[in-house]
Amino acid sequence: MVSHIPAIEACLNTLSALLLATGYVFIRRKQIQAHKICMLSAFAASALFLIFYLADHYLRGIVYFHGHGAIRTFYLALLATHSALAAAIVPLALITLYRAWRQRFALHKRIARWTLPIWLYVSVTGVVVYWMLYHLYRPT
Repeated sequence: MVSHIPAIEACLNTLSALLLATGYVFIRRKQIQAHKICMLSAFAASALFLIFYLADHYLRGIVYFHGHGAIRTFYLALLATHSALAAAIVPLALITLYRAWRQRFALHKRIARWTLPIWLYVSVTGVVVYWMLYHLYRPT
């Protein structure tokens, strides 16, 4: 079961990205209820991802990337930006959701303009990191 956790995490990140993008389309079309459902679902998928991520690291520890040269440099740069923004997205997402819940829509919209692209970046790069770590190079 533990060996399947990274694939589950990638699926949850993909689901989160799709829900975020769909939620954005809905709000642009003024479909408020559909937007709300998508965004809360994206938050749930991301929260579930975090649970799996923490469990995986508790059970397996750190998994190292085995590529060398330019691809390693690219991977580490991607991982650095992904990790830093993943830490930042937690409070941003919570504040964004809180402002919507309190019906402070002007403030919600102002922070959501930052939250959405960062959250999308974190979700998409999470899948890329997974692919590079588990499928691009296998340990020898």
